[in-house]
Amino acid sequence: MKASEINDLSVEELQAKQVELQEELFNLRFQLHTGHLENTARVSQVRKDVARVKTVLASKLNA
Repeated sequence: MKASEINDLSVEELQAKQVELQEELFNLRFQLHTGHLENTARVSQVRKDVARVKTVLASKLNA
């Protein structure tokens, strides 16, 4: 997910996206530890997306 796409979202959408990404990250970690994950690079992509969403959300809440 690109930063420009994240900046266009509202606060409510950002909060929903954060929950969605954290659930996906949990599932990916679970699959990684059970040996069922094929695309291991997806874990780092989702971690970075969570960080981007949190950063934009914090800046919008403080503004």
